[in-house]
Amino acid sequence: MAIIGLFYGTDTGNTETVSMQIRDMLGEEFVDLYNFGEHDAQAVIPYEYLILGAPTWYDGELQSDWEEILPEFENIDFTGKKIAIFGLGDQWGYGEWFCDAIGMIGEVIESKGGELVGFWSKEGYDYENSKGERDGVFMGLTIDEDNQPEMTQERLNAWIPQILQEFGLEVETE
Repeated sequence: MAIIGLFYGTDTGNTETVSMQIRDMLGEEFVDLYNFGEHDAQAVIPYEYLILGAPTWYDGELQSDWEEILPEFENIDFTGKKIAIFGLGDQWGYGEWFCDAIGMIGEVIESKGGELVGFWSKEGYDYENSKGERDGVFMGLTIDEDNQPEMTQERLNAWIPQILQEFGLEVETE
């Protein structure tokens, strides 16, 4: 088993692509990659360090795999776990609900004792509202592959070292 469990849900493949980028940046020897379309919520239990990826659909809806997984998180004790969340959204087409999934997932994680890391600046985004925002920052990395795909790698390059430091891990990133 690797050090970090990276779990995602995807319909279009964008979240899967970003998840694989993260895994490749951290190194396959440090990350076990799971698609929630093929695994249940219990798969997170062995990991002390988690990265969770979720797109937000339409008017603030969870992606279909996350609709099934998130209620199962209510039965998991996340105490002692550090969790980083990244979300994909469309800030211009669905700006009223930009990356809401981050907030929905983060709220459950914290209510079950988990420690969120990887908070992200709102700078460089143009949206109306987000459940993923708290105290003037996002509760995780926000990615907009629809309108700012050229920013994804730059954002990952900044976020990965940040979460590793907050996890307290020393992993050489590529």
